[in-house]
Amino acid sequence: MGSAAALAGGGLFLLALVLTAARDLSLLVSALALSAEADESWIRISAIGVMALAPAITLVGFFMARRVAPVVTVEVPLANLARELEGFTIAQISDIHVGATIKRDFVEAIVDRVNGLQADMVAITGDVVDGGVPDLARHTEPLARLASRHGTYFVTGNHEYYSGADEWIVELRRLGARVLINEHVVLDHDGASLTVAGVTDWSAHHFDPSQRSDPRAAALGAPEGAPKLLLAHQPRSAFLAEPAGYQLQLSGHTHGGQFWPWNLLVRLQQPFTAGLNRLGRMWVYTSRGTGYWGPPMRFGVPSEITLIRLVGAGRTSQ
Repeated sequence: MGSAAALAGGGLFLLALVLTAARDLSLLVSALALSAEADESWIRISAIGVMALAPAITLVGFFMARRVAPVVTVEVPLANLARELEGFTIAQISDIHVGATIKRDFVEAIVDRVNGLQADMVAITGDVVDGGVPDLARHTEPLARLASRHGTYFVTGNHEYYSGADEWIVELRRLGARVLINEHVVLDHDGASLTVAGVTDWSAHHFDPSQRSDPRAAALGAPEGAPKLLLAHQPRSAFLAEPAGYQLQLSGHTHGGQFWPWNLLVRLQQPFTAGLNRLGRMWVYTSRGTGYWGPPMRFGVPSEITLIRLVGAGRTSQ
């Protein structure tokens, strides 16, 4: 917790810097629009506002970041969904970022909450760690307890590549996850087929050319007529996934922006920031993340464990 508090101090500094820049802009506007007396009054009020808001927002953001992520339930309507797949559930966790401030107890709490959902499968959409296997294996070990009917599926995020992706792939397999590297599996659910595919991170080829992200290759040989689900760390993989015939992509990476004003800047790099969106014939769900990165702070952008529920398009929810 000590390192978390130290990083929160860095978040306080960053927030104070942003608020001060906003204040400076407001002072420029007030100097042009207000009388000298009113402008002097606003100088005092705005200074007090920055000094009060920065620590208050940091404190609230700290507790929002450090709590166990709440469950967000999302229904995704798919055309021609087999009756046997009606209500099929996927527990998605993403962007935990085990490392300097997120340790074993944090991961254990996430696993307990996921297991309580009794989902049909678990999807981990990348950025589990910020560090190497020797340092963090003890803290990621609780992931071995993840339980669901069809098991746990994992795809790499960019931070796995920063941290030694090949070693983490081996470790995640040891923990019982099926690592999908531009490939798919076909689940048999009460006689109906569901294709679950996964791709490496969008940036993987910069670290290992043999692991270039390829949604089309991941779907090769998938059964005709079965719905196709893609796990892809970054939402922008959707531009390649949609023409490859997927009906749903689950992603993370953005953290929803984590806190203002970064949530406004995410769209400069990614097509979607958070939640359920449509791209052509495909749904894309972007998780806000189950942990956090950098300063332990979330403000206005809560973390989440997502329970995806598949429903037939046009059918009444049960």
